[in-house]
Amino acid sequence: MVQYENETIKVFQSSLYLTTSAVIELDDAIVLTDPNWLPQEVEEIKAYVNQVRKNRQLYIIYTHSDFDHIIGSGAFPDAIVIASRKLSENKHKVDAMNQVHTFDQKYYLQRNYKPTYPKVNYIVSEDGQELVLGTSTLTFYLAPGHTDDGLFTVIEPAGIFLSGDYLSDVEFPFIFDSYLEYVQSMRKANDIFAKHTISLHVPGHGHTTENKVEMQNRLKFSQEYLEQLLVHQENMEEILQERYIFYEGMKHIHQDNKKLALKEKEHIDQ
Repeated sequence: MVQYENETIKVFQSSLYLTTSAVIELDDAIVLTDPNWLPQEVEEIKAYVNQVRKNRQLYIIYTHSDFDHIIGSGAFPDAIVIASRKLSENKHKVDAMNQVHTFDQKYYLQRNYKPTYPKVNYIVSEDGQELVLGTSTLTFYLAPGHTDDGLFTVIEPAGIFLSGDYLSDVEFPFIFDSYLEYVQSMRKANDIFAKHTISLHVPGHGHTTENKVEMQNRLKFSQEYLEQLLVHQENMEEILQERYIFYEGMKHIHQDNKKLALKEKEHIDQ
């Protein structure tokens, strides 16, 4: 499962949708993101956490409440959970857990833990909120657009940027919440790169990168893609098909993105 590792971080990758889960070793804590997907994959992540944890407190950051990102909740009962206020107060918690149940039922999957909706211990309610863990500082930014409860996290001095389901190299922007909020979250991402020294970017789906040019290219393309949704760029589908090898499996989302973007734009113009 290991996609990337250095002395501070190990990034696990699921067989499904190239979904990532990062384990970050700090001096005084272990930080884990979105443990997922399949039972044996969650167990592999858990085994590694137990191996390196020693006496350190475990923190889990849930980047948003899509069921594939919270499916491992329940496997780490003593973790301190970090998430946005909107994830904590999500009115659709039952729906999310029903999706987990349906997934496991469909594929005959058995888990040695009971999946539960994350109970948030540390709630992020504003941009720039900081959590100091020993010699490290976690800085959080609310990131709606993909979902309304998204969260960006910067870990310093390691220079790690955890972006959740944004800035992926295998997915164009998936807008399930709000086009305008997504645009604003990309502005926040730009501000993050300007304000913080980012040396490693971990997306929720796709590949971890140390390449700063690649980081900027991911941001630039996301911004350009969002702009073209309002202007009907004729060859955009060809561009997407060439850029993303799994485009056929997600092209319907591009059509949904266009409808949502135009709907929000029309509402503003009225």
